[in-house]
Amino acid sequence: MVTLNDVNPRLLKAHYAVRGKIVIRANQLEGQGRKIIYCNIGNPQALKQKPITFVRQVLSLLEYPTLLDLPAAAPLFPPDAIERARTILTHNPSGTGAYTQSAGLPFIRKAVADFIHRRDGIPADMNRVLLTDGASKGVQAAFTLLIKGENDGFMIPIPQYPLYSATIELFGARQINYFLDEAKNWQLQESELNASFEAAKKTGINPVAIAVINPGNPTGAVLPRENIEMIIRFARKHRLAILADEVYQENIYSDKLKFYSFAKVMHAMGETEVALFSFHSVSKGFLGECGHRGGYLEIRNMPDDVYAEMIKLQSIGLCANVDGQVVTYLMVAPPVKGDAAYPLYSAEKAAILSDLKEKAEILGKGLNAIPGMTTNVPEGAMYAFVKFELPHAAGVNLEAMPPQERADYEAARDSDYCLALLEATGICVVPGSGFGQRPSTLHFRTTFLPPKEEIVELVAKMKQFHASYTAKLKTG
Repeated sequence: MVTLNDVNPRLLKAHYAVRGKIVIRANQLEGQGRKIIYCNIGNPQALKQKPITFVRQVLSLLEYPTLLDLPAAAPLFPPDAIERARTILTHNPSGTGAYTQSAGLPFIRKAVADFIHRRDGIPADMNRVLLTDGASKGVQAAFTLLIKGENDGFMIPIPQYPLYSATIELFGARQINYFLDEAKNWQLQESELNASFEAAKKTGINPVAIAVINPGNPTGAVLPRENIEMIIRFARKHRLAILADEVYQENIYSDKLKFYSFAKVMHAMGETEVALFSFHSVSKGFLGECGHRGGYLEIRNMPDDVYAEMIKLQSIGLCANVDGQVVTYLMVAPPVKGDAAYPLYSAEKAAILSDLKEKAEILGKGLNAIPGMTTNVPEGAMYAFVKFELPHAAGVNLEAMPPQERADYEAARDSDYCLALLEATGICVVPGSGFGQRPSTLHFRTTFLPPKEEIVELVAKMKQFHASYTAKLKTG
């Protein structure tokens, strides 16, 4: 029998907070009949967001192509969906049940390159596009390529998305934290990047790449162009690759803000030496097709012989799932004005993004009104990273604690709070310690994906719970 003593120690040390012990407890409570408001993960359709009609129509026809030849198909499927399905089958006559090229179907990679060109106004090469099972597989592919030894390090933002810390642990690399500036809406500061880089070098770590999430997860912040330019200059100076996690590029809720891709800014700067890995996904934006596991990785400034190793890596996994490739195609080549499907597609997209914007404001303003809580009203993505204050329990003397005991005590405080919140209210959020946070601060991450009425309910319950929890701590 295999025991924990037989398990890869790197796996034992890896943590993925958004599906951790609090979520497991939430599942147990739900099984007992409790109502749970799941705010732990960006999983839109699990929280009642409806799929985009056109996407599901095309997928239905592709999964059962016999429908295309039935007279009954015409009333059920608009001409655009039928035409699109036939076009896809022309390019991929083997259908959705057969392997594709390892890099993905060529016509979809071409569509991705065209999408990048339209979005950014810059050249894009389909032969530097890989179709992946969601953005996560693209990130892991980049890590696999770049790690040469156990002292190779990756600079990741704190707070971060746990995919990065878990992958670093699993792959046997080193994590280099750089703190985002909470007081300045979670922007990156060059002084912090320099200090983080130098501290890593002094401890024998070899930094090889910097990861940036824009718009931010868990922060909901959007990076201005000047910040991106600074990061590119920093990467060039220190010979770092850039991992640009841009899966929330459609999720921007302020008219004063704009998404700038790293590819666009790098092209404008004339940068040709810094390797860039850009990730996008069908799971976020307004599609929310998490279960279809579709996405792409675009690579810039990479020699042919190195890129060939990426193709080899993809071939080891054969190919990304074909339905995910198709949804990626529909994301980057959607209906356009003049198509019969465009009015419904456009209306569904606008309704989803408008609803997310409204819920972000309800959540942000509501939580900021609770004494002892502060958060930036989310400008992008699907999350708020909420700072909260707790008194210390009666009798606790931090100064008298040994360093490790104090560290353990601090680490447990947000987890205990979030577990108590779940038990008392049914609200499932993730402790800030699962994403990283500055010492002696407490946070939790929440989504604003549930229906509007549940967000309103969440704010009311949170206010009552926080007052009760802090009062109990004060009285011991």
